[in-house]
Amino acid sequence: MLNKVVISGGGTGGHIFPAIAIAQELERQHPNVQILFVGARGRMEMEKVPQFGYNIVGLPIAGIQRKLSWKNLLLPFKILWSLILAIKLIWQFKPDAVIGVGGYASGPTLWAANALGKKIFIQEQNSFAGLTNKILSKKATRIFTAYPGMERFFPKDKIIQTGNPIRFIWDNDRNPKNEALAHFGLQEGKKTILMVGGSLGARAMNQTMEAHLDALLELNVQVIWQTGKNYLPQSKWKDKSGLWVGPFIHEMHQAYAAADIIVSRAGAMSVSELCLVAKPTVFVPSPYVSEDHQTHNAMALVNDKAALMIREKTLSEMWLSTLKDLLEGKVDVASMTKNMQQWARPNASADIVNQLKKDCYGT
Repeated sequence: MLNKVVISGGGTGGHIFPAIAIAQELERQHPNVQILFVGARGRMEMEKVPQFGYNIVGLPIAGIQRKLSWKNLLLPFKILWSLILAIKLIWQFKPDAVIGVGGYASGPTLWAANALGKKIFIQEQNSFAGLTNKILSKKATRIFTAYPGMERFFPKDKIIQTGNPIRFIWDNDRNPKNEALAHFGLQEGKKTILMVGGSLGARAMNQTMEAHLDALLELNVQVIWQTGKNYLPQSKWKDKSGLWVGPFIHEMHQAYAAADIIVSRAGAMSVSELCLVAKPTVFVPSPYVSEDHQTHNAMALVNDKAALMIREKTLSEMWLSTLKDLLEGKVDVASMTKNMQQWARPNASADIVNQLKKDCYGT
C-alpha cells in the first residue's frame, strides 16, 4: 500500500491536471494515502492545486529569462536554494514514491528524492521530451508516456505508454448531446463547431474566427467559441444567434458533448482528451512553445489519419475551406474518428498508480 507520495511540477494546466488526476486515483485506491505537491512559487500550481484540496509547498525555482534581465543572475542561487529545500522536504516527509510531471519544480524535487534513495517516476505528457526529463530519466524507476517512439529520449526498458491522465470520465451516455446543447443555449438539428484556443486564448485563432464568423454561421452551423481570458471579442457577437462566446468553459465535458467538429490547440492534455472524445478534430498547434512540441503532438495523429492540422501561418487561408470540407463530407470522418479512438487511454491514471504499487512493493 502506498502511504505517502510526493507529486511535483506545474506551470501550465498541461502539467497540473495530470498531476491532479494521478492524486485522485491514488486516493481512490488508497483512501489513507498522504499526498504532498511541490510546485514553484508564483506559478499556476500554487493557486490551482489547493482548489482541489491538496497541500502544496513552493520552491523558489524559476526559469531563465529569454530577454536580458538581472533576474538571470539570481538563477543559480534559486536552483541551489530549491535543491536544499527539496532535500529537507523529502527527508521530513519520507515518501514511498516521488512523481515528476514536468515544470520548474520537478527537477530539484526528483534530484533530491533520488539523492536520498527514493524511487522517482516521470510522467511525460508530450511527444517531444523536455531537457529536464531527459536528464532525470537515467535515474527514474519508470517513465510514463503518452506517445509511442519515446525511446529516442528515454531508456527503452523504463518506458510504459499509459497515455495522459485526464480530468474527467467520458462516455456518450453520461454526456447526452441534447442536454449539452441546451447548456450553451443552442438548438438541436444543427452541426456545432467548438473552437478552443486554451485558457489564455490564441490570438491568431480568435482573429480568424472573428473574421470568418459570419461566413461560418451562413453554413447553417452554430458555434461554441472559447476566447481565453486575454481576448475580448467585439460586443456585437454577444447576442448573435447560433453562437456561444466566452473567455473560459468550465464544463468542458458539455462542450465536447455538444460539438460535431472541434478546432483546438495541440497541447498534450487537449490531445489526450480529444482522443477520448473521438470527434472530427482540426489541430492548430501553437508555434510559440518550447521544442515546437504542439506540432509534434498533432503530427502523431495526423500521420495516423486521425486528425487534421492547420499551421498557424496558413490559418486565415485554410480555416474556412477545411471546416467546409468536414461539413460537406469531403473528409472521411468515420475513418478519422475510428483512428482517433485507437489513441484513447481512458485508464491512464489507474495504470500509473498500479505500476507505482508494483515498482514500490512488488504487488
